[in-house]
Formats: sequence, structure tokens, C-alpha cells
Amino acid sequence: MVRDGEDSKSVIIEARDDAQLETLGYKPVLHRTYTLMENFSTSFAALYFVGGVRVTYTTGIASGGPLAYWTSYLVTCFFTFITAAVIAEVCSASPSAGSIYLWAAEAGGAKYGRFLGFVVAWWSTTAWMTFCASNTQGAVNYMLSEIVVFNVDFPTDTSDIKFRAVQWICTEVLLALAAIVNFLPPRLFKYVFWISSFLVMLDFLLNIIWLPIGAARTIGFRTAEEAFMTTYNGTGAPAGWNWCLSYLATAGILIGFDASGHVAEETKDASITAARGIFWSVIVSGIGGFAAIILFLFCTPDPDTLFSYGSPQPFVPLYAVVLGKGGHIFMNVIAVVALWFNTAIAIVAASRLVFAVARDGVLPFSGWVSRVSAEGQPRNAVLVIWGCASLVTCTILPSAVAFTSLISAAGVPSAAAYGLISFGRFFLTPNSFPKPRWSLGRWSRPFQFISIFWNGWVVAILFSPYSFPVTGATLNYAPIIMAGVTILAVISWWFTPVGAWLPRERISHFVESEGAPAEGLRQEPDGQLQVPEVEGDATPATYSENGELLDRTPR
Repeated sequence: MVRDGEDSKSVIIEARDDAQLETLGYKPVLHRTYTLMENFSTSFAALYFVGGVRVTYTTGIASGGPLAYWTSYLVTCFFTFITAAVIAEVCSASPSAGSIYLWAAEAGGAKYGRFLGFVVAWWSTTAWMTFCASNTQGAVNYMLSEIVVFNVDFPTDTSDIKFRAVQWICTEVLLALAAIVNFLPPRLFKYVFWISSFLVMLDFLLNIIWLPIGAARTIGFRTAEEAFMTTYNGTGAPAGWNWCLSYLATAGILIGFDASGHVAEETKDASITAARGIFWSVIVSGIGGFAAIILFLFCTPDPDTLFSYGSPQPFVPLYAVVLGKGGHIFMNVIAVVALWFNTAIAIVAASRLVFAVARDGVLPFSGWVSRVSAEGQPRNAVLVIWGCASLVTCTILPSAVAFTSLISAAGVPSAAAYGLISFGRFFLTPNSFPKPRWSLGRWSRPFQFISIFWNGWVVAILFSPYSFPVTGATLNYAPIIMAGVTILAVISWWFTPVGAWLPRERISHFVESEGAPAEGLRQEPDGQLQVPEVEGDATPATYSENGELLDRTPR
């Protein structure tokens, strides 16, 4: 009897999930087997707070020193938690594979939604595709840093083409392996989520326990004054802006939590589970990241010594000094494997985004890209992400600056998208949005307002040069890349027929709906292209040039 009750509840929840998806104009074609554990792990592993702190640590120390780094991180946590709450609430109202670009379209309402949807679709696709490439290169940097530790006669300077060639080959191999793992069926791929989260926590606990023991026996701890209150200017910027640049390090650690939204269509009870996955992954990662920062401030040497290691990833020689060659190899293996799993999960998020865009029929070969396997997985979309990320990785070869700029641009589109969604909810659809099951209640409006300005600040900081005076070698190309992507988004919005993607009728239905399926805007059962229908009649409808649904005589 108990088992029958559980099965009945599961059927009811799945029916509710499917009905909510139909509210958006789609029919379910992806498997729906993931629980809160897998959904939470998607964002938790994508954020990988320990790895994020290690990657950005030297940037944070150079930009204001320890005092600026830890205080700016606390500010970042506070405002990012608010942003995550806003995004989680929107996700609860609209849990779908397209997630972030659909949230932007729906937040923009009937008048501006289509434009915002196009812009955020381009931004988010760029962000996740670039992240897949740059994160894999991050894993490779850990591997190649062993060249410094073991005094191998091989260049480690990114200005050397020989080093960049090896870097490129290793990155392409790891990226391909991460893509291949995405072909595992859902019943097996769920273990990828579990293992990835386990590795994040293992990495964190090993640092918390092992690093202080090693530091006490070797280089010693820094005093509380040195760890908390000292300042440093390694950027050459004026003192005030040098401090502000610490947000270059802190903001990037907690960007990417929308990953849980991308697997919402594959998650049970998505309107609650996906929202919780977004919010709590940020909370846990933020708290863990702060603990890691405090630990590293006490256990790392002074900035000049740390910067003198001359390694692609300074923590590798630091671990060698503190833990010994054997211990540091173990820590390095954990870091590389965790980053590789991190890439595999990033490909999950990115491929679902591409699948959603292709499902609407606006990509070249949309029918092929949006096709799903017998297990309900968009494997062709995985191949698209792998191919595009591999091409991005090729920019390592001609110029180290080009790829570094792409890395710096990875976080900007996501932060801009979070801010734009908050802007739409606050100004454009404040009273015309379906009530989410995971709701902020009276805090919703204040949080949206705060999120607009916080993410605007983050974008401004991420656009800044990293070092001064600014030269061609130190120029931050993120604003140029962002401007180019936005121009492409505007061009595609202008030339794509209104009825072909994000038609006004569908957006209007969603923002005014109370959970009723979009009968007139359904996707065909083959899951390839959306074919609008007039309610109550299965005959395909047509749109005018301005996106209005045209009347016609029923058959």
C-alpha cells in the first residue's frame, strides 16, 4: 500500500511537471529522472568553490591584498545570495531546458520579451561554451605546473608557442573525454553528479585538514594582522580602483548557478526542486568559499613569494612546498579530476541550452540538433557544444592574450543576464507573472531591485583591465567580445521572423497564465520544431509579420 501511494504521488508530480512545461508551449521529450541531489549537484559542481578560490586567489591578493579580498568576498556573498533567490523564484515559475533565455523573455513581457530572450540566449550560450573551454584549460594548467615543481627543461611561459601547443593538445583531449561521458544513460550519469560533488567536498576537506598541518611544519602561519589587515597593490591601478578590482576575483567564484535551471526538464517536481538546487548550491558554495579564503590567507606566504613561483597555477608549487612532492601530487590529481568532472557537468548545462534553442527551430540543422536519444538525452546538442568549445580552445595557439580574454568574458554574460532578468521582473512584469511555488513573497520586489544594481556593478568590474597602465598585452577584451555578441543578438532578433522564435503570443500566454497549458502554441510530438496551433483545433496556425496570430477558416 505504501509503495502504491508513493507511485501515485510520483505520477501526480510528473503530470504537474509536464503540465507546467506545456504552459510554456512545449511537450516533454527529455527524461525526467533527476532528484534534488542531482539538480543541486549540477550548480554545486559547476561553481566548484574550492577550485574557484584557487584560480582567482592571486588576482584577489594583487587587487587590494588580503583585507580587500576577504571583505569583498563577504559583500559578494550577500548580494549573490539575493540574486540567486531572484533567479530561483523565476525558475520555479518557468522550469525548462531553455531556462535563462526563456526567463528573460518572460520577464520582459509581451512587448520586450522577445528582444530580451534573443540577447540572453546569445549571452548565455557564449558564457557556457566559453566556460567549457576555459575550465578544461584550468585543469591542464594544474597538470603542466608540475613542470616547474620537477624542474623539467620545458617552457612554462604562455608567450612560448611550444608551451601553448602542449596546453592546447591536453585541453582538447580532456574536453573530448568530458563530452563522451555525457553519452552515458541517465541512470549512470547521475553518478557523475554524485562523484563530482564528492570530489568538491573531498578537495575542501583535504585543504582544511591537511594544508594547516603542512604549513605548520614548513612555512608557518601568517599572523592575524598579516592574514586579515594587510593591503597590496599588484595591479598598478589607483588605490581606490585597485581595491574595487578585488571583485574581479570574488564575483567570478559564484557565477554559474543557473546550471540547475538547465536540467529542470529532467528533474522531478521541477518547480520546487530546481529552485532549491539553484538557491542552496549558492549558499553552500558561498559559505565553503569563505572558509577556503580564510584558510589560504593563513597558510600561504606573503604575496611577493607567492607570485615568485612562476607557475601557470601557483597553488601547485605551494602544495609542493607545504605538503611535499608526494602529498602535492595527490592534491593535484584531486584538483584535475574535479575540474574535469566540472567540465562534464558544464557540458550538460550548455547542451540543454543549445537543445532548447534548436527545439524552437532557429539554429541551422535544428531538427538534428534538437533530436533526443531513446533515453531522452539531447546527445546531438552535446556534440555541438563539444565542437564549438574545441574551436574556442584553438585560440590558444595564435595568442595567449586571445584565450585569456575569452576566459575573462565567460562570467560577464551570466552576470549581465541575471541583472537583465531582475530588471524585467521589477519594471516590465511586476504584476503579470505566474505565481511560483518557490516564492520570496514580500521580499521579491526588493531583491529584484538590489539584484539589478549588484549585477551591473559586477559587469562593470569584469570589464575593467586587470593591470595598469593598459597596453595591448594587458587590455581586457571582455567588453569587446560582449559588444560583438550583443550585436549578433540584435541582428538575429531583427532578421528572424517574429513567428519563428519566441512569438509574442506564447510569451503573453505565459505571463498571464495560471498554469494552463499553451494549447495554441504546442510543440509537435516529434520534438523537432514548434508548430503553433489555434486552441481547440489541431490545424497549424500562421503569424503575420508583426507576430500576431492570424485568423483562418477551420477545416
